[in-house]
Amino acid sequence: MSKKNAKVSIMPLGDRVLVKPEEATTEKSPSGIFIPDTAKKEKPETGTVIAVGPGKRTDEGKLIPVALKVGDKVMFSKYGFDEVKAGDEEYYIIAESSILAVIK
Repeated sequence: MSKKNAKVSIMPLGDRVLVKPEEATTEKSPSGIFIPDTAKKEKPETGTVIAVGPGKRTDEGKLIPVALKVGDKVMFSKYGFDEVKAGDEEYYIIAESSILAVIK
């Protein structure tokens, strides 16, 4: 079943989900140098599901609902999404198959 956050006017279609990415963090080295995430070894990104599409249709027309729900914290591939903006906020639209894991 589709769910939508009242603040966001973007509703994903099919088996896609709308994710609010976590902010990039910086780490401080022992000598006091700040190291941004972009300088570290590439790793999957994380974010929170804001809205989900209704699901994917099979060739027979049967609807397979999305297994994620609004509020799930997920891990996804660094390059497996489309960036969209709504107001001042940045979101990612990601196919369910590009979600790597749900973080509990």
